[in-house]
Amino acid sequence: MCCSGFLKIMMFIFNGAIFVAGGAILGVGVWFQVDSSSVLGFTEEVRDASAEIAQLINVSYLLIAVGAVLLIIGFLGCCGAVMKNRCMLLTFFIIVLIIFIVQVAGAIVLFVFTDVAEEPLGDLEQEVRENIENRYGIEDSSVTHFWDTTMEGLQCCGFNNYTDFDGSPFHNNSRGLYPPQCCNSNVTVCSSSEAQSSNISGCFIMLVKLIEDNALIIAAVAIGIAAIEIAAMVVSMILYKKAGKKGRLA
Repeated sequence: MCCSGFLKIMMFIFNGAIFVAGGAILGVGVWFQVDSSSVLGFTEEVRDASAEIAQLINVSYLLIAVGAVLLIIGFLGCCGAVMKNRCMLLTFFIIVLIIFIVQVAGAIVLFVFTDVAEEPLGDLEQEVRENIENRYGIEDSSVTHFWDTTMEGLQCCGFNNYTDFDGSPFHNNSRGLYPPQCCNSNVTVCSSSEAQSSNISGCFIMLVKLIEDNALIIAAVAIGIAAIEIAAMVVSMILYKKAGKKGRLA
C-alpha cells in the first residue's frame, strides 16, 4: 500500500517534470521557426547545395513535435496511475520510449551539422557567392532582402566577408561601395578600406556559432529530460506489474 502510493507520487512528479519540459521544448521549437528570417532562412537559401545543412531546418519541426507529444505524455502518465489501468501504463511506457529514441536521433543530427560545418564547403560556398554576385542589389530582389535581414540579424557580412559582394549589382551601382552591414556602425560610407578595417565576420561563421551555442543548451536540456524519461519508464513498469498481480493498484 505504502509502496504503491509512493510510486504514484513518483509518477506525478516525473510526468509533471515531463509536462514542463515538453512546454519548454515546444517553446524553443516555435522560437526557432518564428526567427527563421535570420537563422533558418540562411539554410533555405542553400538547401539544394547542402543536404546536411538543410537538415537543420527539420530540427525545429522535431522540437515542436517532441514538445507537443511530451505535453500529452505527461498528462497520460498521470491518468494511467490514477485510473490504475495496465493498458494506459504500457502505452505510456512505449510512447516515452519512442520519444527517447527520437530525441537521441535529434541530438545526432545536431552533432552531424557541427561536424559538417567544420569541413571544406566547396560547391556550397561557390553557389552562394555566385548568387550574391548575380542578384544582390537588384531592386525588389528576394536575395537582397534576405541578405540584408540576415546580416542585420546576425551582425555579419556576406558568406565569408565583404569581398563576396565584389561585382554584384549593388557594388557596381554604388561605384565600389559595400553594404553598410560590412562596416562598423560609426562608418557613414562603407568603402573597401573601411570594410577591411572593420573586419566584420562572415554570416556562415556567425550562423555556425549561433547553432553551436543553441546546441549546447538543447543538449543540456535533453540530458535532463532523458534522465526523467528513463525514471518514468521504470516506475511505469513497476506499476504495470503490480496492477497485473493484484488486478488493480491499491
